[in-house]
Amino acid sequence: MRRSTFFLPTLKETPNEAQIVSHRLMLRAGMIRQSSAGIYSWLPLGFKVLKKVEQIVREEQDKAGCQELLMPTIQPAELWRESGRYDDYGKEMLRITDRHDREMLFGPTNEEMITEIFRSYIRSYKDLPKLLYHIQWKFRDEVRPRFGVMRGREFLMKDSYSFDLDKEGARRSYNQMFVAYLKTFQRMGLKAIPMAADTGPIGGDMSHEFLILAETGESQVYCHKAYLDLEVDEKDVDYDNYKRLQDIVTQFTTQYAATDEMHDPAKEQELGDDLVSARGIEVGHIFNFGTKYSDPLNAVVNTADGKEIAVEMGSYGIGVSRLVGAIIEASHDDAGIIWPESVAPFDVGLINLRTGDEECDSTCEDINATLKSSGIDVLYDDRNERAGAKFADMDLIGIPWQMIVGPRGLKEGKVEIKNRATGEKEEVSLESALARFTE
Repeated sequence: MRRSTFFLPTLKETPNEAQIVSHRLMLRAGMIRQSSAGIYSWLPLGFKVLKKVEQIVREEQDKAGCQELLMPTIQPAELWRESGRYDDYGKEMLRITDRHDREMLFGPTNEEMITEIFRSYIRSYKDLPKLLYHIQWKFRDEVRPRFGVMRGREFLMKDSYSFDLDKEGARRSYNQMFVAYLKTFQRMGLKAIPMAADTGPIGGDMSHEFLILAETGESQVYCHKAYLDLEVDEKDVDYDNYKRLQDIVTQFTTQYAATDEMHDPAKEQELGDDLVSARGIEVGHIFNFGTKYSDPLNAVVNTADGKEIAVEMGSYGIGVSRLVGAIIEASHDDAGIIWPESVAPFDVGLINLRTGDEECDSTCEDINATLKSSGIDVLYDDRNERAGAKFADMDLIGIPWQMIVGPRGLKEGKVEIKNRATGEKEEVSLESALARFTE
């Protein structure tokens, strides 16, 4: 993509309304534009990152045995009356009446809708378990939307739902999602810590929220320092091996961890120097709520011995659009965003230091074509701008690697490569630079 034609409205100054790092940098980097309070348009750069995050979430859900579908944003109010949540949910629910005076709502979540789908088609224990998910826009009418995509009113969310015959099966599904979440955040370069959590308005008897550590996190987190070194080894994950799943979950939950709302001073004293205190941003939340929805919505199956029972359910959410902001909160410096390679909008930023110079132009065109033919996504800054402006823009938008081409280096057959995360620069031959990315 040529910078001269790419729609990338970067800003030099920080808008006054931006209070936190991710909001400031997303506005300055031309990733989003506010439409109304808590509602944003995703501009091309931001949309590329959003789709990268979404795809990682999708791939890990698929690996865990989930099946993707797509439910509507607008839901009938009678479903929520069946579950008993329509009047209880509060003003965050946007209630709508259509032209036929039918009461509708813009879905804040989908427990009722997915349960209605399940009950319409599945009647036998032989069809269980089922794990279903979708990635869809939600709306919650926050009284004070702020912090950009971190706390908006409209947001993209992955929500999955499990249906099982008994509590043991429900726990297995819960563990599958627990491990899938650890893998998902790990692929994005994030250190996610699972915390036992209150079930809140979703309901249920077991819940964990996943928090990533960042100075601007909304919750104070206390955990054993061992958490900071824990990682899931992809080779150890077998979703058909219940014991192995349980071992991984146990490994990540045996050490004490809590948010400020569930803080235990006695445990803090016991851990002593092993205690780590930091700020955390919630990026995922999982719930096991039994028959809270299957009972009132009559989602039942026939068992092997002819009985009819309500299925055991769980729900599992990841804030996909929120994750984009959370990654920035966890990975930035004074110059701008530092994207992990897995979610970066481009792989390489190619900078032509002297647009109009025949050799610089020709070399950059060749580099751009070679990288593109190898499947490397390149943002080629071909603008007739000062070098300083090009450097500042590349640092701001946070592409992991920069390749810098100028007349001085070309006289020696060299280009400069910069790593955005470390700031390290090196001059290498053009052949070596291309080989580094294409191989």
